[in-house]
Amino acid sequence: MASETASSTPPTRRERWLGWFDGSLATLCLGSLAVIVGGGLLQVSHGTYSMTIVEAWQAVFNPNVVFSLRAWDAFIWGMKMPEMSTESLIVWNIRLPRVFVAMLVGMNLAVSGAIFQAVTRNELASPFILGVSSGAGLMILLTLVLFTGMAAFLPLAAALGGAVAFLIVYIIAWKNGTSPVRLVLAGVIVGTIFSSFQTALFFFADDIGVVQSAIAWTTGSLTGTDWEQVRMALPWTVVAMGLALIGSRQLNVLLLGEKTAKSLGMSVEKVRFALSGVAVLAAAASIAVAGIVGFVGLIVPHMVRNIVGSDYRRLIVGCAFAGPALMVGADVGARLGMSVLVGSETQIPVGIVTGLVGGPYFLYLMRKQDEMGEI
Repeated sequence: MASETASSTPPTRRERWLGWFDGSLATLCLGSLAVIVGGGLLQVSHGTYSMTIVEAWQAVFNPNVVFSLRAWDAFIWGMKMPEMSTESLIVWNIRLPRVFVAMLVGMNLAVSGAIFQAVTRNELASPFILGVSSGAGLMILLTLVLFTGMAAFLPLAAALGGAVAFLIVYIIAWKNGTSPVRLVLAGVIVGTIFSSFQTALFFFADDIGVVQSAIAWTTGSLTGTDWEQVRMALPWTVVAMGLALIGSRQLNVLLLGEKTAKSLGMSVEKVRFALSGVAVLAAAASIAVAGIVGFVGLIVPHMVRNIVGSDYRRLIVGCAFAGPALMVGADVGARLGMSVLVGSETQIPVGIVTGLVGGPYFLYLMRKQDEMGEI
């Protein structure tokens, strides 16, 4: 009798809000944080300016910087940089911003991919495969090559390009509804066409510097990123992550199918359109600072789903931690890989590393699962 009474006790507010945060999600978050911290410390320990690992780590945890409001005003708001040691200046003004940008990019791409997979009910969906990355990249190249004076509006340009590309994909795939196969095929078609336009834009660039910058955008690179890129991506990331968490329950309902969602009173098309806008915003925020980085939005939701399950409250949080871990780890490989392999200081684009990691993992998924497509 007591057990029946206990089982019928309504959950408390804390249980309703945090009951989904279980041990598997906590383990994933802690493991991802360990990768981020380890990769970040490895990043700041290497560079053209020679310093020992101890000196680099002391610069990272320098209390005169960590607890300085003037320093954080300079980092976040672009104020005048206060005086600090050479090591602290190099670590905090050059090396750490790259780690922070990698975290923001990984977070945005992973959450964007997770949302697209729910909206389309297609586990093959991602910003890269659905053409959003190509559309956003095309708008960024147009801005860099033809409208150089509007560089400050790169995030808005990327969001516009990504939204237009996704709408085109959806229109092409629509035939009394959509299907996973049609969405993927439409995404490949739109992505290929937009990529061709990107290549054509190179012929309109007279400045070799613009061409090199454009190539970096199309391959995905974190080389040369600083606090300006952090300031550019951070506000959009905060908005996108907040909206994704708020919409997690709607994402769970969408996974049940359109008929079930409508029977529960959901306006499916409005919710799908709004959540797609959140996914486009998140993808655009990353593309605006790092270019087109492939496979992160595809493989991270799969990895997280295998660990924490399909509940989107867990999935969004897990992607917000696992995405940065993957990007920071990939950027370590992009920056130090050639040095370890052939002793060269050349840095390869991080998009190449994520492709080398994501391609084999995607093949592994195909071999492991008999059916891939609808969730």
